[in-house]
Formats: sequence, C-alpha cells, structure tokens
Amino acid sequence: MANIFGPWIAFLACFCSIALSSPAGAQPYPTKPVKLIVGQPPGGAIDVIARIFADKLGSMWGRPVVVENRAGAGGNIGSALVAKAPPDGYTLFLAANSHVTNAALYDNLPYDPIKDFTPISLVTGYSLVLVAHPSAPAASLGELIAQAKAKPGKLTFNSAGNGTPTHLAAELFRIAAGIDFLHIPYKGAAAAANDLLAGHVQFAFSNPVVALKPVQAGRLRALATTGARRSAIFPDVPTMGESGYPEIETGTWHAILGPAGMPKDIVAKLAADVIAVLQMPDVRERLLANGVDPIGASPEQTALKMRAESDKWSKIIVAAKIKPD
Repeated sequence: MANIFGPWIAFLACFCSIALSSPAGAQPYPTKPVKLIVGQPPGGAIDVIARIFADKLGSMWGRPVVVENRAGAGGNIGSALVAKAPPDGYTLFLAANSHVTNAALYDNLPYDPIKDFTPISLVTGYSLVLVAHPSAPAASLGELIAQAKAKPGKLTFNSAGNGTPTHLAAELFRIAAGIDFLHIPYKGAAAAANDLLAGHVQFAFSNPVVALKPVQAGRLRALATTGARRSAIFPDVPTMGESGYPEIETGTWHAILGPAGMPKDIVAKLAADVIAVLQMPDVRERLLANGVDPIGASPEQTALKMRAESDKWSKIIVAAKIKPD
C-alpha cells in the first residue's frame, strides 16, 4: 500500500484557512478526553494500532485519548456505539474491513456502515500471507492449485471465522483460481493459528506477523502474499500477482471514523493530526517492523475506499452465500 502524503500539502493549507476563519473566542478542539472505540478485544493488531494513536494524539492535544474495547458480533457492537454517539469529535472509531463487509453478512444491522459515519483517515493496512503446514501436499502456489483441481473439496483451509478477512481472501482465491476446498471457520485467529500449526488443517491466509516466526522456524511454508507489492517481512515470497493472479489483491485495512454529521473543521483537524502521527519516524518504524503499512488518506479518499470495499466484498459474500458463525 503506497503512502499518499503528497496531496496533503493542499489539504493542510485548507485546514489552516479554516482554523484562521474560526469565530473569535471559539475553544480549540479538543477541550476534554476523547474516546477511541475498537470493536475487537485487547491484544490484537488493531488494538495495538489504536493505542499507538491514542498515545501520540493525546500527547499532541494535551488531552487523554482513551481506547475502549467494545468487542462482539464481528465488530458490530463497536460500530453501533459510534453510530449513535454525538457527532462532536469526542467519540471516534478505529474501524477495520469488517465494518463495511458486515452489511452483507448480517441481517438488519442497526446502522449503515457508510451513511452513519464520517470518514476521517485511512491509516494503516497489511497484506495477508498464504501459508501451508509442512505436511500439506503442496510446496508452492502452483502445486496447491494443481492439487485442488485434482481433488476438489479435499484440501482444508481454515480462517478466523466466517466473513473475516482471512475467510474472504480464501473465497477470492477460490473464485480466481477456479478451485474448491474445504473451509473450516474457527472462533478467532488464535484458535485457527494453533490448529494450522498442529497440522489439523493444511492451508490458511494469515496475518503476516502471526505467520512470521512459524515460517522462520520451518513450522509453516509461505506460498504467496496478497498485496500489490511484496511484504516487507516476507521479501522473498512472491505476490499473488507475480504468481499469475493479479485479481487476488487484498488484505486488512484500518480507518479512523466518527459519527455522521461531524463539523468540517474538526474533521480537518483530526485528519491532519492523524497524518502527522503517521509521519513520526518512531511510529513508522514500529508499524513497518510488524508488517503494517502506514497509509494516510484524506476524508474523501477514505470514503471512496470504504465504498469500493463494500461493493467488492458484498458481491463475493452474496455469491458464496457466506453467513456469520
């Protein structure tokens, strides 16, 4: 994922003009603690990213930024909480892919993942890595596809659960390669990783950080990555595009959102400050060391990304008849 800081020069200039035109005596934002909601439990990749931003933004503003983990229902609990919050900039949301795919997975969501939110900035992302247990009957992507075609439905893939990014990547792979396999959904990434390492399943699309040490130790084989370019922590592993499947370009992304109807000046300030955090050398170093790409995008670019991802994955979810666990 490419950095897109260049267009921000014009954006920052625009922000400065907004700030200068604010009414005399208006209090600068923020004047009290800010909540950053995460729809997943503590300890995962998105939680770590949230705490990096909470620490840096809190230092910049001189006001606490408090991470609140509101896990459950595939992230829907956190999303619903933010959708109903006052649009004053004091309740923010670090969303992942599931925020826009849940509309196709779940019936009767109490919110619209596009209309009920204010895009602020696309912040980070990472590609996935296709890994195999050493006992699997394929040592390369080509061999895997050949095996799957020779024995339809026999090879086993697992995922962190129905409709998760690791499952959707597998479905995209199934469609693009014209193959079939047995998908086994698990209740979370940790359980899925443990059973893959134990050899109870043969293949999976994995978070690159989770897969790195097992691959280095020879407990898993890395066959391909799903990014537009090679992963920084798997530089010797070809991408799906290099392997002949450019349509299999996917991964996990994270964006900071707020409730719909936030004031434009607060959105502009938040977006500019998020970009400033992403440009900090220590933040970039920490993210890249964990296989996470700093991105940075304007509110408009973030909105386009969300709509495109919603359209793309909704079609796959409907075609594959995927339902939540």
